[in-house]
Amino acid sequence: MIDSHTHLHLCEQPDSELVAEAVAAGVGKMLTVGTDGASCRQALAAAEAFPQVHAAVGRHPTQARGFDDADLAELRALAAHERCVAIGESGLDFHHPSPPSAPADDQRRAFAAQIELARATAKPLVIHCRAAENEVLAQLASEAEGVSVVMHCFSMPDRLRECLDAGYAISFAGNVTYRSAADLADAARRVPQESLLVETDAPYLTPQPVRKHRNRPAFVMHTLAFVAQLRGVSVDELGDLVQCNAERIFGW
Repeated sequence: MIDSHTHLHLCEQPDSELVAEAVAAGVGKMLTVGTDGASCRQALAAAEAFPQVHAAVGRHPTQARGFDDADLAELRALAAHERCVAIGESGLDFHHPSPPSAPADDQRRAFAAQIELARATAKPLVIHCRAAENEVLAQLASEAEGVSVVMHCFSMPDRLRECLDAGYAISFAGNVTYRSAADLADAARRVPQESLLVETDAPYLTPQPVRKHRNRPAFVMHTLAFVAQLRGVSVDELGDLVQCNAERIFGW
């Protein structure tokens, strides 16, 4: 079993505790995701320290203020690390006003640069999208042909067919288990086997059965169990499936 998207540097427990707990729960691989230069270096350090951990490096759209050639050069150098298997998370987030979030033009420029970095490195691109569905999908359609795309924390069930037709992987986080998310649950039921991933996005979006706690990689098993029940398969069967998908997508 895998956690296709987590943020170890933001969790309360030490990395060693988080990884050991996840392994004990049956999680053999996880992708920890940086959102700026410092957290990307932390992600790579965790990936160096633990064989179960791999890293994604990128500039989160809300942290893209002033993104320039120097920022891209930093990401390019980080992406060359042998434990980096993905670029991102990148995309657009228009939920928060600017300031404190990054201006829309800076977000677009950072997104375009990371699409090209994913293409140049032949690594998958992990997408963050919030209150920007139309523009994210349009920019991907115009700029990301041939790039492997993972729709992290999938949140646009009404655009599922469009994403699948484009060949994107669809990753569900703990919010798919919420009682208010029937549309997401329906999407998780309908995603083809080869396109499905699950994640925690820890420390955010804790699955419903353990929602009183801050999220952590071990809790991906609750999301897995929920999606398995939706799809009428065993937890073991679905765990093997998403593990195979992650191995194919991330090459770990």
